[in-house]
Amino acid sequence: MKKIKNILVGIIIIAISLPVVVLASPPSKPNGESGGMEMPGGSTQSNITYKGASTITSSITENDKSYTSVSAGENALLVSNGESVINNITVSKTGDESSESSDFYGTNAGVFVYNNASLTINNGTITTSGSHANAVFSYSTGKITLNNLNITTSANNSGGVMVTGGGTLVANNCNVKTSGNSSAAIRSDRGGGTLTVDAGNYETNGVGSPAIYSTADITVKNSTLTSTKSEGVVVEGKNSVTLDTVNLIDTNNTLNGNSETYKNIFLYQSMSGDADVGNSSFIAKNSNIETNKGDTIFVTNTTATINLENNTITNNDGDFLRIQTGKWGNSGSNGGIVTMNLTNQKVTGNIYVDSISTLDLNLTDKSVLKSSINNANQAKNIKLTLSSDSTLVLTGDTYLNTLENSDTENSNIYSNGYKLYVDNKEISINNDTYTEEDETNINTPKVISENNNTNKYIVPI
Repeated sequence: MKKIKNILVGIIIIAISLPVVVLASPPSKPNGESGGMEMPGGSTQSNITYKGASTITSSITENDKSYTSVSAGENALLVSNGESVINNITVSKTGDESSESSDFYGTNAGVFVYNNASLTINNGTITTSGSHANAVFSYSTGKITLNNLNITTSANNSGGVMVTGGGTLVANNCNVKTSGNSSAAIRSDRGGGTLTVDAGNYETNGVGSPAIYSTADITVKNSTLTSTKSEGVVVEGKNSVTLDTVNLIDTNNTLNGNSETYKNIFLYQSMSGDADVGNSSFIAKNSNIETNKGDTIFVTNTTATINLENNTITNNDGDFLRIQTGKWGNSGSNGGIVTMNLTNQKVTGNIYVDSISTLDLNLTDKSVLKSSINNANQAKNIKLTLSSDSTLVLTGDTYLNTLENSDTENSNIYSNGYKLYVDNKEISINNDTYTEEDETNINTPKVISENNNTNKYIVPI
């Protein structure tokens, strides 16, 4: 009997020391057109296996811990169940993976949290150098809070902070840098979730690696976003990005996948199955948006709502807004249906809308738009609504289908030598010269300080 007990004890000890392996059943991926950015190919897997070099399965608090994985398909730290806190963490993850399960379900991530687990990490460093090795990954009912982390990934398909399947992640004052292709610093994939960022720096240096790739609800505040070879922000399908007091700097110098144009903020639907079809939302206020190559905003193959309030918007190369067909969706019905609201917002740049696309443009609260709208007179439909205290300054002949102006004399529309047509009829507008003095009531955010390498903005009173 004693011998049997010893054998049982030995079996238990061995079982505890082995990595945890759990099976999960993911949804299958429908056939569809690839988005050409963050979207991997079709799935034929019926289950997912999770392994952790180190595992947490109940509530604990740990200090000064190091976690390492050198194996493909393995997390350096796998957290399942419990509410845990780790202070001063070091994570190192190597091992290349090629399966899409690493992108959808986090099987090769540095830190992975799921299965009703909650993990808070205060201070430390997380580094991955394997392909498809996202640094910090929340899946489904997993919840992650990060405070004061330095996060670096160097290989392809390796995002910084990431959610899928409904996961939740909060990042406070983190510095995230990625170098590989298809490696967004703030990233989501199939099933989305909620990702909130407050303060920090988020930088990408790879092709197809925007600072933010959203198939989720993503909010970023008080942060700096920098993209050197890709879009700054991408929203796919029925998902959203909200920026508040953010410095977004984009130099999109390399076309990727199905992309035909350079742009900073990109709203689209790839039809790959990774994002539900619906309204794409982009909101920015009190922020600095700088575009060094291409258009500031580009919309194709989706319905979109864009709200801009009190931002400084600079474009050094292209147009302000482009709505048109692209390589996604069905030809002839894959334009954009856009509602754009400018509130106390000054913008300079042309607006291009193609023959299968529409724009509902609203200027309120002392907004100023200097633009040529639909100069080629080809848009399917454009409606412009102006409050009496907002201003349109023409930089080229402009064609609208509908104009609703609270100033019935159109004295807030300046011709600058150009003409305004509504329903193909020229209408009378203000022939005076618009001067910079007329903009004195337009408030713009100003950089006032730097804290933890993050630009801060306030609105002057």
